[in-house]
Amino acid sequence: MICNMMSTLGFETTEASDGIEALQRLAEMETPDIVLVDWNMPEMDGLEFIKSVRRQAEHRDLPMMMVTTECEMDRMALAFVAGVNEYVMKPFTIEVIQSKLELLGIGVFQ
Repeated sequence: MICNMMSTLGFETTEASDGIEALQRLAEMETPDIVLVDWNMPEMDGLEFIKSVRRQAEHRDLPMMMVTTECEMDRMALAFVAGVNEYVMKPFTIEVIQSKLELLGIGVFQ
């Protein structure tokens, strides 16, 4: 669903089934415009993924958005401390994603 939304907004997408695969894909590609990550993933959860990415000098400023069902304020705070730039709670609409991307100055809206 998220890939379809991003494609509709004019983005090319790459998917990963878990945090470890996402790290591998990120290492193999040019720096993306943004990374959308779910908190609840197998192998490596979204929070650990974000921390791992932020430890890499070349990705310290890479925009990342947490897209998750986790809605507790303490979870949101942990995500921001770990390094996410935006946080979106499921369910959401394409307009919510678009507005977050606009706030970050990313994509076709620049």
